[in-house]
Amino acid sequence: MDFWDIYNKHYDRVRKFIFALVKDEWAADDLIQETFIKVQKNLDQLKDETKLSSWIFRIAYNLCQDHFRKRIQSSKREHIPTEESQFLTLPLFQKELEQHQMGECVQDKIRLLPESYQTVMVLFDLMEFSHQEIAEITDISVENVKIRLHRARKKLKTILEQECTFEVDDRNVLVCDPFSNKN
Repeated sequence: MDFWDIYNKHYDRVRKFIFALVKDEWAADDLIQETFIKVQKNLDQLKDETKLSSWIFRIAYNLCQDHFRKRIQSSKREHIPTEESQFLTLPLFQKELEQHQMGECVQDKIRLLPESYQTVMVLFDLMEFSHQEIAEITDISVENVKIRLHRARKKLKTILEQECTFEVDDRNVLVCDPFSNKN
């Protein structure tokens, strides 16, 4: 197995996965680099080449978990909440802008889910991994993956129902309107 072939084949998906979890471009770039450094250093330890993809994503997942732990420890020491980078590219057309805003609204609500639920949703819905692959990446059973995915969707539905209204506007476009803070 040539490292550069592996890198070229998996880079885009690993980047998409890591960015979906950390939602910070700078941190994602560092984690992607760390992932492939670990892959390169440990490639000779991979016994079953058919599990290459899940092995790479397991490395990426573990590095993301380490990142979250460090961020929590750092924010506890400093007593300063961490800010997430907001990279917003405004689409040229109104429909694209509305779709982007709808996606941002739903993404904000997904961030309210526990991390374990977010992870399985990203891996299944965004990255299109199978239940088996997610189980290998997260080191939980296939049954547990299915349970977490079901609970994540159920909880997200509840959050969306509590915090947003969905209406069809005069152009027949579905619009998400988050409730204003009730405080």
